[in-house]
Amino acid sequence: MQELLGILEGLHPEVDFNTCTNLVDGKILDSFDIVTIVAEVNATFDVAIPAEELIPENFNSAQALWALIERLDEE
Repeated sequence: MQELLGILEGLHPEVDFNTCTNLVDGKILDSFDIVTIVAEVNATFDVAIPAEELIPENFNSAQALWALIERLDEE
């Protein structure tokens, strides 16, 4: 989780990713951020996020994104 928080904080150091739950809905993350996150997750965790998982619910919080990474890593 710390590595993920590092990725997110690298994009938006002004955001408290430990508590924020509206990263997409609140327009904190844009489409370019999502593309960057997907690429960084793939490189860091060796997990490919498929297109059908690119939904706001999976990116609205660091916790939701971490749950997605863990789920995909198990598959």
